[in-house]
Parts: sequence; structure tokens; C-alpha cells
Amino acid sequence: MTFEKLRTNKLNQWIIIHLRYLVGFAFFPSGLTKLLGNRFTVLSIDTPIGYFFEAMYQTGFYWNFLGLSQIVAGILLMTQRFALLGALLFLAILTNIWIITISLSFTGTWLITSLMMIAVTVLLIWDHHKLMPVLVYNQSLTMKSYPDPGRIWINAGMMYTICLLGLSWPGPVKEGLERWIWRGLTVVMMLTFLLTQYKAYKSRRLLVKNQS
Repeated sequence: MTFEKLRTNKLNQWIIIHLRYLVGFAFFPSGLTKLLGNRFTVLSIDTPIGYFFEAMYQTGFYWNFLGLSQIVAGILLMTQRFALLGALLFLAILTNIWIITISLSFTGTWLITSLMMIAVTVLLIWDHHKLMPVLVYNQSLTMKSYPDPGRIWINAGMMYTICLLGLSWPGPVKEGLERWIWRGLTVVMMLTFLLTQYKAYKSRRLLVKNQS
């Protein structure tokens, strides 16, 4: 099967769109924690992992910058339109995290970061045609153009971003207004998911009907 068939397959497009959502969200909790100047772990500095994170935390602005970079990468992936830029930024950040988890022998974490590396690699392969003008020097290329995700997925990405950032806000959810806000964001996110899936289903049925 050619890349063009893979790229134009509706199911593959749906998988890639939601893989971007999933990978983008992965950076929100840790990114917000760093951006707000909080410690990422409570491990003792007597351990190599605890000492490493404490040293990173003590850098101050650099710790905040790491958090901001993670959030920006996640938001770019969520937008769908700028997903390639987000994937490249995500790869740069994640590669460092992946090597750290392997070097410091994180229990189980290296497996999660390895799966994330595979996911972001898949996203880059999906959009590799957009990178060809950069990778191929001084050669004329005929670039195949593929349609970007529809407006519904872009809008959904914006809604997911707002809701997931709110849900990822560090600290316990207290009683009262905060808990209702948390529940409201959860409901909005679930309704967004159901609405987009319903519209995608209707669009798919209409396409099949027109082709038959």
C-alpha cells in the first residue's frame, strides 16, 4: 500500500488526529507544574533521580522555561493546523526526557517515554512530505498536497486544550466552586468528544452513500 493510500484513508486520519490530542496532552500536567514553579517530584535528594530533579528545580527560570516549552508543544499539536511544528518541538524535548529516563534507570518510566517516542515518530512520518524541501538540498521536488483536518477537529482541539489545562492544574481539587469547575470542564470535554465522533460518523456515512 502506497503512502498516498495510507494518508487519504479516513480511519488513518482519525487515528492521527486523536494521536496528536493524546501526545499533546501528555505534556500539560508536567509542563504546568514547572511553569508555575512547583517541584515535579518529592523524591529525596539522596537518590540520583531526586537529586537531578532538585538541581533542575533550583535553576529557577530554566525550570519555568522547560514547562512553557512543553505546554507550547502540546498546544501546537492540539491545533492540528500547526501539528508538524508541535511534533518537532515535542521531539526535541522528549528526546532529552527519554535519554534521562534511561540514564537514571527510572522504574517503568523509560517504557512510557519510549512509547511516546514511537508516537511522535509516527506523527513525523505522517507529515514527512512537508519536511522534504528542508531535507532535500538543491533539487526540484513535486510535492503531493493532502487535505488538513477539518474545522471541527481544530475547534475540538481548542476545547480540549482549555479543558485539559484546567484539569491539569496542579494541586488538589477543593470542595465548592473549584470542584464544580473541574466537573464542568470534564463534561465539556466529553460532549466535545461525542459531538466530533457523531459528526465524523455522519460525514463518513454520507461519503460512502455518495460513492455507492
